[in-house]
Amino acid sequence: MDNLILIRHGQSRWNLENRFTGWVDVDLSENGILEAKEAAKVLKENAIEIDYVYTSVLKRSIQTAELILDTLEKNELSLTKSWQLNERHYGALQGKNKKETAELHGAEQVKIWRRSFSTKPPQLNEEDIQIPESWGENIPKVLGESLEDTCKRVVPFWKDSILKDIRRGKKILISAHGNSLRALLKHLFSISEEKILELEIPTGKPILCKINEEGLGVEYSYI
Repeated sequence: MDNLILIRHGQSRWNLENRFTGWVDVDLSENGILEAKEAAKVLKENAIEIDYVYTSVLKRSIQTAELILDTLEKNELSLTKSWQLNERHYGALQGKNKKETAELHGAEQVKIWRRSFSTKPPQLNEEDIQIPESWGENIPKVLGESLEDTCKRVVPFWKDSILKDIRRGKKILISAHGNSLRALLKHLFSISEEKILELEIPTGKPILCKINEEGLGVEYSYI
């Protein structure tokens, strides 16, 4: 059964400006709003139902899910928001323009920061970290993450929370981020550390996944 829909949020304002975003809470761009609405139309055209919705605590993820539900006229569904589905934390790179960062540090170094599985970005100072109250309680002060670090929070949340709904036969929509979705796909489909770094997930394009009884992926495709 095709029981899991993944979507990377629509284009954000900082996607548009080519900035490292991470945990910085930015809104969708005008194009991102259109992408979310178009994603909903695709789901409707393919008669794909949604029972539960999970998002990160970041606005661009939440806005995407809300726009999808509004377009589908399913506003009665509530969102389960979790920091574990947040984008990878880009540490001291957050807010910086990617092109300018490559000019300053060299394209090869920036590629390592962005595409290595276990290398962390330059770390923030703990005193520079501010966690919005709206995100909830018990959110750790993260200084900067590798993709490996992101996997270590996404996969347990999948196993402890989302998979339980899947096993109850519910159809789940996860509106999250490029790296948190890569972390989940890596686990579900046993993608190697090398191959996952090559996987690019476009904004606003729904991914339909078939999950088996063991909670692992059988196949996935864009719709």
